Amino acid sequence: MEAALSFVVACLFAVSLYLILSKHIIRMLLGIVLLGNAVNLLIFTAGRVGPIAPPLIAEGQETVTQAVANPLPQALILTAIVISFSFFAFLLVLAYRAYQDLGTDDTDRMRIAEPEDQGLPPLGY
Repeated sequence: MEAALSFVVACLFAVSLYLILSKHIIRMLLGIVLLGNAVNLLIFTAGRVGPIAPPLIAEGQETVTQAVANPLPQALILTAIVISFSFFAFLLVLAYRAYQDLGTDDTDRMRIAEPEDQGLPPLGY
């Protein structure tokens, strides 16, 4: 099970990097979402996937005597989901605002700082 999930994580990382390197902002945003999901799945896979007892300590004991699930990866994933969703919403608003101002989502056409008629900026100092 962990080998299959590791393969899925690798595929998600590859697809997300391909989308992030695109010239269109919407594809970049989808790549960022997939990257966040890949990281969450990686943390989940590293936290041992399998049918393990819940992380409870029996009454009268001070330590765990049997194999139990680790609750830390699950807490990290829940926090990461909230942060990645808010980050995606913020980037989506920025991309929409840039599209409203510039009329395109192609990064090559977003050359306000570097107008096309002036040529390339200086390459060395």
